[in-house]
Amino acid sequence: MNWNEFIAPIIISIKISVAASILVFFLSMMLAWWMARARFTFKNIVETLLLLPLVLPPTVIGFILLVVLGRRSWVGIAYEKLFSAPIVFTLGAAIIAAAVVAFPLAYRTMRAGFEGVDHELEDSARALGASEWQVFRYITAPLAVRTLTAGYILGFARGLGEFGATLMIAGNIPGQTQTIATAIYIAVDSDRMQLAWAWAGAMILISFIMLMLANRFSKD
Repeated sequence: MNWNEFIAPIIISIKISVAASILVFFLSMMLAWWMARARFTFKNIVETLLLLPLVLPPTVIGFILLVVLGRRSWVGIAYEKLFSAPIVFTLGAAIIAAAVVAFPLAYRTMRAGFEGVDHELEDSARALGASEWQVFRYITAPLAVRTLTAGYILGFARGLGEFGATLMIAGNIPGQTQTIATAIYIAVDSDRMQLAWAWAGAMILISFIMLMLANRFSKD
């Protein structure tokens, strides 16, 4: 087994997961904070749409992303004109795919944390003249920090293991977009079971560590 061949998909997967999880963290945190407090007519529909990637097959998500970001879509055309290259079958496409599938898990975890914050403390801070940003920074976020951290970790772990959507929109280009999940698929298909087991072991180890950390931070 070649070391460089083994380590390359792991490094790519970690790069994708780090970038996607950072994007997901801030987006999930903002939306979870807003949805935990917002009251409007179609709130249930909006939340269902936000959680939809959690139950959709990854290939369906990948197909939709391919249509939205492909070279025939206005988004894809605008991106290609701006950067002189298509977005599909690139590392950026893999990051987008990982972020989309990881978002619902992080969002749901963070919303639970915000809903657990004592609203009376927030209202008391507002009554004393604190702005919404000050309330969030000094009251809400510190009280929900454990679930926010758990949400980030779960988003990272989910993005790390993404396969279907990544394969659809980013492909399986060795050294560029080949992640651990797609590398395992190719290794099994080509009957390279030793290499497939090595990658599977690395994935299990990383995921185990991430889940242990998430469980630790989610506990009171």
